[in-house]
Amino acid sequence: MKHALCTAAALLAASTALADPWPQEAPNTSYQPAFPEQTRAPAMQSDITLKVEPVIEGLENPWALAFLPDGSALITERPGRLSLWKDGTVTPVTGIPEVFAEGQGGLLDVAVSPDFARSRTIFLSYAEPREGGNGTAVARMQLAEDGASVQDVAVLFSQQPTYDGALHFGGRIVPDPNGGLFITLGERSDVPIRDSAQSLDNHLGKLIRISRLPGTPLENPLAGQDGALPEIYALGLRNVQAATLDADGQLWTVEHGPRGGDELNRIEPGKNYGWPVISYGINYNGTPVNEGITSRDGMEQPVYYWDPVIAPSGALFYDGPLFADWQGDLLIGAMNPPGLVRLTLTDGKVTGEERLDPGIGRIRDVQQAEDGSIWVVTDEGDGGLYRLTPEG
Repeated sequence: MKHALCTAAALLAASTALADPWPQEAPNTSYQPAFPEQTRAPAMQSDITLKVEPVIEGLENPWALAFLPDGSALITERPGRLSLWKDGTVTPVTGIPEVFAEGQGGLLDVAVSPDFARSRTIFLSYAEPREGGNGTAVARMQLAEDGASVQDVAVLFSQQPTYDGALHFGGRIVPDPNGGLFITLGERSDVPIRDSAQSLDNHLGKLIRISRLPGTPLENPLAGQDGALPEIYALGLRNVQAATLDADGQLWTVEHGPRGGDELNRIEPGKNYGWPVISYGINYNGTPVNEGITSRDGMEQPVYYWDPVIAPSGALFYDGPLFADWQGDLLIGAMNPPGLVRLTLTDGKVTGEERLDPGIGRIRDVQQAEDGSIWVVTDEGDGGLYRLTPEG
């Protein structure tokens, strides 16, 4: 694997934002939104040209990055590699769990414990190989002082049931401020297994919350309900690969829809987000999803949806100094069409959308550095880690 390190002098000027966030593409459906602000928000243009600095090139399908307190970064590659970037040097990290690296499976997210400076604890999500199939798992481990290995690896969570497939693993990890981890879990895509997203006796199509410490249970909204797995926090999700907390600690997710119907959701404990009973998309073969309906009593409406899709992965609420006009805005990685999506929100509703195309491919994860620069990884066979700043 070739890792080409680039200096700050090697900058590529990227295009400015597209003037129209829906570039003349017709929607896949004729569904009507539940309220006016639910889709196709007014197009915004911030007149910013992005500078793109390649930090590492030659990565194979990188999936996530996470900053350590000293400004270095951990990067995952889906075939099963974890690396540490520090001061221009890339160090492979040994000792990570074995992964099922087929289809959409492999090594997925990396998250840093809030107490890392003391504990050196990190978390990895990955497709776990098992007898009879695989499933999403999350492990806790300690990063060695030299960054070259991990030790004390402990599996905190293994999604059930085991399934022999290669799609929809979810996998985002979001540490919460109260000692927990939010973890997004895909419903494995196939029919009829995807219907399990509506059942509380399994982890498919769920958002769960577990403790950061092995063997320490957390009280969740469905704990104690007859037949419900106690770690379930929300249900009825398809394949969430973008999740983040806002400034108030509220969890937001952005999930992949089928053809149309990518969703932004404000996650509330114990709520049902509808998949696959309701959707603003259609199946890939053009047929309706289940009954072809977009609402049902007891199921939550998305705050916002896209049709056509953006294929969302990775998200953050921006609060840095470099992009002064983006304070509080939601930035989302997009893979189809590739780019960066910016949303403004007021009182929980989307008020504007901007598309920016840095010209680097499918953005899989988005993180903010301490200086306010935006760092992204591109999920390509010849992918990379890039630093984005405003021109001038």
